[in-house]
Amino acid sequence: MSPRARRARDLPGHALLGLLTLIGLAAFGWPFVVSAPVGAGHGQDAPWLFALLVGLSGAVVLAEQGSARLDAKSVAMIGVIAALGGGMRVLSAGVAGLEPMFFVVVLAGRVLGARLAFLTGALCLLTGAFLTGAVGPWAPFQMVATGWVALAAALLPPLRGRAEVAVLAAYGLIAGLLYGLVMNLWFWPFLGASAPEGAGYVPGAPLSVNFGHYLAFYLATSLGWDLPRGLLTAALTLIAGRPLLRTLRRATRRAAFDAAPAFEPATAAPPPPDPRRDPARVAPAPRADTGGLR
Repeated sequence: MSPRARRARDLPGHALLGLLTLIGLAAFGWPFVVSAPVGAGHGQDAPWLFALLVGLSGAVVLAEQGSARLDAKSVAMIGVIAALGGGMRVLSAGVAGLEPMFFVVVLAGRVLGARLAFLTGALCLLTGAFLTGAVGPWAPFQMVATGWVALAAALLPPLRGRAEVAVLAAYGLIAGLLYGLVMNLWFWPFLGASAPEGAGYVPGAPLSVNFGHYLAFYLATSLGWDLPRGLLTAALTLIAGRPLLRTLRRATRRAAFDAAPAFEPATAAPPPPDPRRDPARVAPAPRADTGGLR
């Protein structure tokens, strides 16, 4: 396939991923850019955001299948990874900030590539939310943030061996902190008077004021929870990153990610052996019955 045809094939997937990212940026970043009446009027939009994310995620799957980059085995593999990530969330759904699920999200995102990484990260979170009964207005925001964690892992520089594991461990630490930094934005504007003094959202205030208040809120309330998440992700990556990366890559090759089907012409049956050229392969003639006389 020519590069031009490949770009045309990947265009719908890229467009949908860009749309998902823009929706996520708007969902998290509105407190810093919109006026107070607009923000107050959209404070209960989480169910709509959830439905939109699920619909667009399904569209990403269809786009991948339409471009022949995703087959039944690949879908099954994404389902297995989502189940594994969800199962890890059952082990610890954020108790003391410890969330081993991000270890799976980072490594799976690294192996699967950008578009499937976002989808897999979001599905890991959704599966874990259903398994733990933690489905609420925060779920769509968590899906977007977890998808970004997997997406950024896929966009890291290409490396192999110990260097790759070291980079992924460092990224896991940073991602654990950034995840909390982003996630707090879904509820911070609605805290009102319950926010710490000098750390609350001020409707209509300049960007610099609200940004400073939010950093103060994060350092005072969230950093202590996010640091264990990042440290656990980095530690698990250093301990079990190489074998899990190897396993995921082997499974990815067998699932034929990014492989276009190829059909070979049927081969004719081999001709029968020629007794004049190969007498040894000719079956011996049946021996006549001599009645015991030789």
